[in-house]
Amino acid sequence: MIGDLTKFEIIKCHGSGNDFIMIDTTLDEALQRVDWSAFARVACDRERGIGSDGLLLVVRYDDGVYGMDMLNPDGTHAEMCGNGIRCVARLASERGYLATGVLRSGGRDYQVAKAEALAEGVEAFSVDIPIRRWSNDFTFFTDGESFVGRVIEPLDADLRFTALNLGNPHIVAAVKSIDMELLKHLGEVVLEHRELFPNGVNVSLYELRAENQIFVATYERGAGITLSCGTAMTASATSAALLGIVEQGRRVDVRNRGGKVCCTTRIAGDAIVTCLEGNATFEWWGSARFDGEVFSFTIERYTTEQERWKSFVESING
Repeated sequence: MIGDLTKFEIIKCHGSGNDFIMIDTTLDEALQRVDWSAFARVACDRERGIGSDGLLLVVRYDDGVYGMDMLNPDGTHAEMCGNGIRCVARLASERGYLATGVLRSGGRDYQVAKAEALAEGVEAFSVDIPIRRWSNDFTFFTDGESFVGRVIEPLDADLRFTALNLGNPHIVAAVKSIDMELLKHLGEVVLEHRELFPNGVNVSLYELRAENQIFVATYERGAGITLSCGTAMTASATSAALLGIVEQGRRVDVRNRGGKVCCTTRIAGDAIVTCLEGNATFEWWGSARFDGEVFSFTIERYTTEQERWKSFVESING
């Protein structure tokens, strides 16, 4: 229950086709009492609710830093979302929350900034993502090792995976051609091996399409196969740089079924930082009502941004 408050602002948005419902919880103290996991399960459902790949909450921490809390459609929390944080960065920028240029997600601080528009009317933001080679989410190798281009036997005897943590865990593999049925199979097999992936993992396949251009497809934990996953595209570009498939320090064009982003990976010893740049598109503004069980929403104002985004995607795929 949320007390006397029954109505609050919602924004439908997306990054590279990865669509979200976004809510600024800093606007009213009563929003702190909402059961957002329950809300996500209903609102993100594409049959019962609005339909989206996740819920983005703009939050403010006790030290004054603003940040993002992202929930998957099943109500679980995700530590980080590369496409989502760009949408949050845009709203935070427009509302004056970005004095430090930092947004927090999953306990980590990320540098974000407005980027050059991808095309006229296609707003873009960037986020610098520090990348770790190991985390407690991986138990199939030990801390201090580097799992780059190696086989994970229970998943596939032929694919060579790279394991990276971007605030959330990823395993990615380079292939000659992406097989969506294989990707679905890998995502489902992961669920059977909690001994290897105690907290689940995002699985991606990527292929080289041109010099410094890759295409990525992802099975997201808690969501299944999606049009786009920002951290997965970042992990794939980083893996490609580590393996020499693309050039380190150079801007890589990363595409997927939802559109494209650009990634630049910089490696200095054990330190890896990849800058992710891409759109932050607001489709419509509206309001929602939720009492913990009953959900309803109203679309109040469409933007023209989605049409511009579609035109941009058609231009790069033409």
